[in-house]
This record gives sequence, C-alpha cells and structure tokens, in this order.
Amino acid sequence: MTRVPDNPDALVDLAIEIGRAAGRLIADGRRRGLTDVSSKSTPTDMVTEYDRLSERLIVDRILDARPDDGILGEEGSDHRGTSGIEWLIDPIDGTTNFLYGLAGFAVSIAARDADGPLVGAVVIPSVDEVFSARRGGGAFCNGRTVVCSRTDELGAALVATGFSYQPERRSRQAARVAAMIDRIRDIRRLGAAAPDLCYTASGRVDAYFEEHLNPWDLAAGEVIAREAGCRVGSLDGGLVHPGSVLVANPALFGPLVELIRSIDPSGA
Repeated sequence: MTRVPDNPDALVDLAIEIGRAAGRLIADGRRRGLTDVSSKSTPTDMVTEYDRLSERLIVDRILDARPDDGILGEEGSDHRGTSGIEWLIDPIDGTTNFLYGLAGFAVSIAARDADGPLVGAVVIPSVDEVFSARRGGGAFCNGRTVVCSRTDELGAALVATGFSYQPERRSRQAARVAAMIDRIRDIRRLGAAAPDLCYTASGRVDAYFEEHLNPWDLAAGEVIAREAGCRVGSLDGGLVHPGSVLVANPALFGPLVELIRSIDPSGA
C-alpha cells in the first residue's frame, strides 16, 4: 500500500477504506457462522474469532500505510509509534449483537494526535452505512452531511444508553434509567457505543450517555458527534472521558446533566 501522508483528509479516507474491509470480513463471518466464542472480563463480555481477525486486518493495513503510527486495539494490539499519530480501533463494537445475529454491530477506527481525536470512521455492515469525520471538517454518513437534532424539550428527547458488563454496575444503571424514563420521550439501548454516538450525531436519537467505556469505544464516535454539532462531555457536565460520556444536541445537554444529577447525585 502507498504510504499515506499526515493530511487529515488522507487519514479519514484510510480509516474508511480499512473499516469497509473489516466490515466485509465480519459480515461474511457472521453469515458463515461462529466457531470460537469465549468471554473476557465477565461471562457476558464476549469475544469471537472475528474480533481477532478484524483487529489483525486493521492493524496490518494501518502499519502497511503508516508504519510509524501507534495503535491501541480492544483485542490487545499495542504498537508504540513515533509519528505523533495513534490509532484506536474496535474491531467489532457490539460483539454481543454480532454473536446473536443482531444488526447493531460496527467497526470503529479513529486516530488522535497531540490535540485529541483527529479522525473517525464507524462502519455498520448490516445497514451498509459509513459514518466519518475529521476535526474541523464536518460529519458524514455515506458521504452526506449529518447534523444533530434540534429537539429542545427534555420531555421530547429520545435518549440512547448502554449498560456495563459488570452486574452491580448494570443494576445501578438500570435503576437510573427507570427513574428518568417518565421525564423523557423514551430510552433506546442498542448495544454498541460507536453506532449510538453516530445516531446522536445524525439526529436519529437526541442524546446518548454511558459509563465505563474504553478509549476505542469512544474515539471515532466522539469526532463524528462533535463535527455534527453535538456537545460532548461527561455526565456531570465536565470534560468527556471513557468512564463518563454524555453527548447531546446543545439545547439538551444541560437539562440532561441536571436530570442525571437529580437522580443519582453520587454518580453523575
């Protein structure tokens, strides 16, 4: 593969190209059937042979195009680079969906520099959608511009969320959702952070919040959401970090912070 320069447009094109290839790999694998399924951090935190195959494909193609870059991947890739660019990859975001043959799984590929998230691509094979963005360049789905919703009433907000693999955390998170369900339009729990972030970016849901993510869960979707006009932060309204993520259109961000704080003052 030809060496890809540092230009953000070239980097996002590379992320899209590799993401599409990984998306084809995992979609074909799902159709053929799975033969190697095991668990990681908890009995509900699953991994398949295609998580590992997808990560290997992504890592090999990044290093072929940009051998001096760093890479951090969910399935153990940890390549120290010297270029100042680091890639964060989730070879199958939503492995449980993938395992059960549900539509909501994705490939998530992002790159960051010294200033933070730089480019992101999220490929959702089951619906043939590619969300992408680079810092300062807008957000896109299959090449068309996407923007966040304009919903400004909390009671009309459709909110996405996710739950931890840890049972005790999941129980607390479910109690929070139960306490807020009558103060918003409804909740969606789709099972994959990267698509949730993209759906918030494109106005398909009005907001998304989750805790206890990993950097590769967040990185690509964060760029896409910011470039679509979303406000991105933590559940307490501070700076976003993988442990605490709240993404919403600007009109809803503050009201959601206050709602979450009123329900769970110790956890917002």
